[in-house]
Amino acid sequence: MRFIEAGPGGDLEVGLSPTYVGCPATEVIRRSVQDALRLGGVGSFKVTNVLSPAWSSDWISSDGRRKLLEYGIVPPDQSVSNMRDVLRGTRPLSCPRCQSLDTAIVSEFGSTPCKALHRCRACLEPFEYFKCI
Repeated sequence: MRFIEAGPGGDLEVGLSPTYVGCPATEVIRRSVQDALRLGGVGSFKVTNVLSPAWSSDWISSDGRRKLLEYGIVPPDQSVSNMRDVLRGTRPLSCPRCQSLDTAIVSEFGSTPCKALHRCRACLEPFEYFKCI
């Protein structure tokens, strides 16, 4: 979420930023926010996309990184400045289940283009890595 602002008439505006333009989850996230606002009874509201400045994985809070890891997705360390670093991380990834560093990339793309699919050689479990964007 980029911002929440109350207008002069009491209506609410919520700004959302997708991880990248064309992210397939953008519409699902938008509907989830709209549903939560309706259920919360906040009254009149508007949900807008905010594309500038572009979203950065640097914006993921430490709590957000912890929750990603608990869910089984390895969070990014830091943003990168070129596509080569997005596709090929320079550090070994620790398995989110057993913490082994004996992991291998299976595919540069996981369930979405912003994630890569890896597999742990120690526990044999697959896991995703959220790419630095």
